[in-house]
Amino acid sequence: MSFVNKTVLVTGASSGIGAATAIEFAKEGATVAIVGRNEGKLLKIAKQIDQIGAKYLVIKADVSEDHEIKRVIEEVISKFTKLDVLVNNAGLITFGSILDGRILEAFDSVMKVNIRAHINITNLAAPYLIKSKGNIVNVSSVVGTLTGTIGMTPYCITKAALSHFSRCAALELAEKGVRVNTVSPGPVATDILENAGLGSTKMEDVLPETPLKRVSDSVEVANVILFLASAKANGITGSEYIIDNGWCIKN
Repeated sequence: MSFVNKTVLVTGASSGIGAATAIEFAKEGATVAIVGRNEGKLLKIAKQIDQIGAKYLVIKADVSEDHEIKRVIEEVISKFTKLDVLVNNAGLITFGSILDGRILEAFDSVMKVNIRAHINITNLAAPYLIKSKGNIVNVSSVVGTLTGTIGMTPYCITKAALSHFSRCAALELAEKGVRVNTVSPGPVATDILENAGLGSTKMEDVLPETPLKRVSDSVEVANVILFLASAKANGITGSEYIIDNGWCIKN
């Protein structure tokens, strides 16, 4: 898969799936814009991209803020003049349930990042993607289909919404030659649980729940994202690719 002369924008790129995706795109010749809230982590990823020899742009931004998303698109177009691939990966987990009375607080928090931000940036990026006949890959989760665990209801709702938004956007943009697809991982060895305050949670605890008795790493997910963004997937739009080591068929 070659992305030479392609400009790729990845949100949530300071760690985990986003960081791995940005690096894999760079390895395939892409120019990469990486977005995240933690500038220190972004600069570490940028250093790896630089060592590969790819062009890059670091953008410190909070995608939950409308004006920040607008600035992201403006900076990418100002620097590279075009956009070929948008990877909507930014996300967070905030816990709250009906029983603990915190469900609305948690819902409002995760909705801003996990779905509203993706809709907003898709809307702003669309004119440039239409011009380049580009595509979008949204990173959702298997909990958009499964019920997850108690306390994760707000997060599950946002991922269900993102997966369906992808299908609706795919239908809208198809006539303009823009593809939209979704990648929905199961358990992945990233730091999202630590960021959510669950640093003690171990991936080993999840292994019995996966028929393949393994947990994917970020690069595995990134490889599927690259496939969907590539010319090899020209006939694929509105689809959802699950990477869960069999989690869904068991649960």
